[in-house]
Amino acid sequence: MPMIRVEMYEGRTPEQKRALVRALTDAFVETAGGTPDAVQIVLTDVARGDWAAAGILASDK
Repeated sequence: MPMIRVEMYEGRTPEQKRALVRALTDAFVETAGGTPDAVQIVLTDVARGDWAAAGILASDK
């Protein structure tokens, strides 16, 4: 059973998350095969203060 993990900044609405998981599921099934029932997705909301790139917190940009 495939597992897709998505880490993203917090703040998306439930409607946006619903659309995202539907699109990810459809894309996986279309490109890799399988059935939608087999696709598992975990969304993790991360605060900008807990995300950094190039030594800089996203909240400081």
